[in-house]
Amino acid sequence: MKKITILFLLLLSAITSFGQSGQEIDMADTLRKDGKIWVVVATIAVSFAGLAIYMIRIDRKLKRMERIQNENEQNKSVNYKIKIL
Repeated sequence: MKKITILFLLLLSAITSFGQSGQEIDMADTLRKDGKIWVVVATIAVSFAGLAIYMIRIDRKLKRMERIQNENEQNKSVNYKIKIL
């Protein structure tokens, strides 16, 4: 828990330090003028979409594996009860 708190405070301080710069960013202005900012936005969107799809697939596989494991455990307990009787 202590590590998470320290990490959160470090991240928060980094975000506030970036937000305080009063200078204009020339690269962003150039990208906006040339219309290339949409390439950057599209690249980020595709990356996040890919990560989301990957996470959803992993979640589905994990749920399937948990369901199979639970079914196997239930079958073993039923077999054990039958042998005892």
